[in-house]
Amino acid sequence: MSFTTPPRPFDITALFPRLAPLARTATRLHPRPGSPTVHDSSVGGPLLWPADEPWPYCEEQHDSRVEPVVHSPDDIRLLRRDQAAAEERLRLDPGAPAATPEERETWERIKVGRPWSDDPVPLLPVAQLYARDVPFPRPSGADLLQVLWCPFDHEMPHPKTALFWRSAATVTDVLDAPPEPPVVQSPYYLPEPCLFSPEQVTEFPHPRELDKELRDQLDDTSNWETIDPARYQAYAYDQGELYLNNLSTAPGWKTGGWTRWDPTDPVDRSCPDCGTEAVPLLTIASSEWDGGRGTWIAEEEPTNPSPPPLGAQDGNFTLIDIVGGYNLQLHVCPVDPSHPHIELVQ
Repeated sequence: MSFTTPPRPFDITALFPRLAPLARTATRLHPRPGSPTVHDSSVGGPLLWPADEPWPYCEEQHDSRVEPVVHSPDDIRLLRRDQAAAEERLRLDPGAPAATPEERETWERIKVGRPWSDDPVPLLPVAQLYARDVPFPRPSGADLLQVLWCPFDHEMPHPKTALFWRSAATVTDVLDAPPEPPVVQSPYYLPEPCLFSPEQVTEFPHPRELDKELRDQLDDTSNWETIDPARYQAYAYDQGELYLNNLSTAPGWKTGGWTRWDPTDPVDRSCPDCGTEAVPLLTIASSEWDGGRGTWIAEEEPTNPSPPPLGAQDGNFTLIDIVGGYNLQLHVCPVDPSHPHIELVQ
């Protein structure tokens, strides 16, 4: 189905005309659980990967001391579905058992974990984007972006990503059964398969990217006098929070738009190859909204009391979590997106 972001509380450019030329288009992806095929744009779905192209592996060493108990992808999938079945059973009948004997036996087996391996790790599919579905910066001749990652922490405490660009029309023989890692460091590094419902929205820069004059204008209460305080206080405690959470950058999975900065101040995003300032490519989000950003919840989002799919919270239907609730934002060179990309956790 389609998802629609509610209109913003008011037109911020009417209050601050200097923001108007800073508007950018972002595409919210609205991932929702589904059964994607190789021909779909998706999270965690199968990739249109050429049968004659070697599958990528991570050759780096991974520190077993970081997470002593690890699990296989199949065990994680089984545990998710058992837990979802238990939640639904208890919703329908509060007196039902919290776990069946079969579920308890499965959970006891899984919690023991699996042995670590020092072998190279096959990368996991994270996202596939077709340009026909989602606009994104891409090299000339490419209409397909495939994002994979190693499901272990590296220099930073998050998976290390790899980007692959290709022309979909050139892939005539698709790899049927790509290899999977024997274990992953965290269940949060195994994406739940989701399909996209792309929707374009307008974004404005994070306050930390505005010049001092414009920041001062936003902080000046007198510039907000035409807005009924009771109206904007329904969305935020003050104007700064209103702009940050509801009028600047959209939460959730998206392409394009502006970079969200939290907790750090803006840092250099120069292309490692040519020095051009990199632009947002894809935001891999830990949630689609949170308590302070409820105005971004899609109008079609169900309000019924049934539990979310597989225990998803704050619309985190992909079940990915980056460093306890942050986003992994991938940036690419606008001159040549095939140059090495930049990863930012914010």
